[in-house]
Amino acid sequence: MMKCAGAALSPVLLAAALSLLLGAAPAAAQAWTAETVADGLDYPWDIARSGETLIITEKAGFIVMVADGAVRRIPLQTREPIRSENGAGLLGLALAPDFAESGRAFFYHSTTSPTGPANRIIAAHFDGARWAETGVLLDAIPGHPLYNGGRIAIGPDGHLYATTGWTEDYDLPQDRESLAGKILRMTPEGAVPPDNPFPGSLVYSYGHRNPQGLAWDAAGAFHVAEHGQSGHDEINRVRAGANYGWPLVSGDETRAGMEKPLVHSGRSTWAPSGATFAGGSLLVASLRERALLALNTAGDGVETVYAGGDRIRQVIAAGETLYLITTNRSPRAAGPSADRLIRLTPRP
Repeated sequence: MMKCAGAALSPVLLAAALSLLLGAAPAAAQAWTAETVADGLDYPWDIARSGETLIITEKAGFIVMVADGAVRRIPLQTREPIRSENGAGLLGLALAPDFAESGRAFFYHSTTSPTGPANRIIAAHFDGARWAETGVLLDAIPGHPLYNGGRIAIGPDGHLYATTGWTEDYDLPQDRESLAGKILRMTPEGAVPPDNPFPGSLVYSYGHRNPQGLAWDAAGAFHVAEHGQSGHDEINRVRAGANYGWPLVSGDETRAGMEKPLVHSGRSTWAPSGATFAGGSLLVASLRERALLALNTAGDGVETVYAGGDRIRQVIAAGETLYLITTNRSPRAAGPSADRLIRLTPRP
């Protein structure tokens, strides 16, 4: 059962990391007030905000809308069935800039093709009561039970960006003819932008393993958070046409023509998922650390901003307020029986 609540928690916060987020000088220890806005969520994966309404995807194929203390769960009607196994399902969400008027949004979801697991990017419409697919931007993205990428976002240039997983095929991330292990860039209609780095191709960057976080800073620099293998999770500053090395290099390894990560986790694992910029700081949701991380001031590591015991899947900012969704139920880890939407507000 889904409900709203307002119980305050006692989260952990590093004062220095909080100062990064809010732009304040380090002072006495500060903390967040954390409230459960909605619980009983079923494996939420992405979250967006339109005005005062929060919109969440659930892996099994539902869209949860939270507004004015009310919670609605609405099925997304798609033309191809949603494949929901392990790490596959209804994943990324991006709202059109005019969503409040048009009801138009974009989704990344897993499906099954004649050749096996696949993923699609679709456009959909919300009419106030019903969510339904209206068109396909891209299909036949290689799929996998776990490694599907799945995050989508509209960049500062108005184009749609998407992350795809490597599907445990060691050849595909380096193959620019394949859509696997890539960051893709397309128009809101699914066409190849004329200034993409490889003519006629949706590929924006390649050599990725399983990227799940997309974020741009105020100057337009593009950052991607991605899962490594046996550690070596990465935060990359992504350039058009660049090769990020997987599976040929990872961590501090180098090879001519391949980019090194901005930071990586070494032999430990963050299991990074969604990312956003807030107050000038890059925030990354961490599943393994059960925390919200921030890139530190030196840009050579991360610090914990909030740790409340939940596996955090995604974070978005609304002024000084942060909204988090959790993925405690996972094929990779056992946890509480349900997930929730959390609101974080800084204490004075």
